[in-house]
Amino acid sequence: MAFWLMKSEPDVYGIDHLASEGTTLWDGIRNYQARNYMRSMQVGDQAFFYHSNTKPPGIIGLMEVVATGLTDPTQFDPTSSYFDPASKPEAPRWDCVRLAYRRTFDQLLSLDALRESFTPEELMVVRRGNRLSILPVADAIAARLMALLLQAP
Repeated sequence: MAFWLMKSEPDVYGIDHLASEGTTLWDGIRNYQARNYMRSMQVGDQAFFYHSNTKPPGIIGLMEVVATGLTDPTQFDPTSSYFDPASKPEAPRWDCVRLAYRRTFDQLLSLDALRESFTPEELMVVRRGNRLSILPVADAIAARLMALLLQAP
């Protein structure tokens, strides 16, 4: 099992949306490095749900990868902001995974708190200027994150 950190803006798709729906396609990824990370995911991998572009940003929940290698349908939808006219159904450029809701943490672990506990080498999300929406998390770092997230408030 591997661990990931996946970002989404809470007003676009937040942890409450996922909790309500149970599962979701993590679609709309249009960065090749983030796509390649998603392609390396396996069923059973865990992902920290990170609320981005909000005050404060941070980790708020946990998801599990339940399906991989799925074609991202938004690339073919001309009404979608993720439409890619160069992508063809017979040779899609973009794929996605299906994620299942696992939990919402009692408290958000803010980016400031993450910066106090982790170096940029340990946790890429604390690296200044990092814009990737999907990041790998080493096992030892995931264990430390869980310990912080499960602390009583």
